[in-house]
Amino acid sequence: MSAPTGRAWVFGDDVDTDRLAPGLYMKGPIEVLASHCLEALDPAFAADVRPGDVLVAGRNFGLGSSREQAAEVLRHLGVIAVVASSFAGIFYRNALNLGLLALVSAAAPRIQPGQRLAVDAEAAAIVLEGGEVLDCEPIPPHLLAMVRDGGLVPHLAKRLAGGKRA
Repeated sequence: MSAPTGRAWVFGDDVDTDRLAPGLYMKGPIEVLASHCLEALDPAFAADVRPGDVLVAGRNFGLGSSREQAAEVLRHLGVIAVVASSFAGIFYRNALNLGLLALVSAAAPRIQPGQRLAVDAEAAAIVLEGGEVLDCEPIPPHLLAMVRDGGLVPHLAKRLAGGKRA
């Protein structure tokens, strides 16, 4: 498994899609919407998150409206994965469809803010600084392939270009 590379941004239970993609900014470009991501919970998040960082949350992450921009802003900001105790179903599927890794882990509450970690999607594990490994629920290989390809649309385009059935 790879060495820890990203920082953990830790939030609690019931983080809703309006916190991720505030409705007030939905009509603007993704850059503007992303700059307000999670500002109600952590005003520094959008400015301080870096590519390779991981968002960690408790139960029911992504509840609320079905806005796919909630996952899109995280990708735009460079978040490589969301690890949560559980996800709202629509957010979970939107995340995977947009190429954002979403991992369910009962051990998510053990991750501390700012802790360095690495995500190993194939092994369904999170590696913490210091070497501790936290298990995640495995994601089926066909969905992991879709995430690796950048989401549903690029995945289908790749498959169709190769003459394979989707």
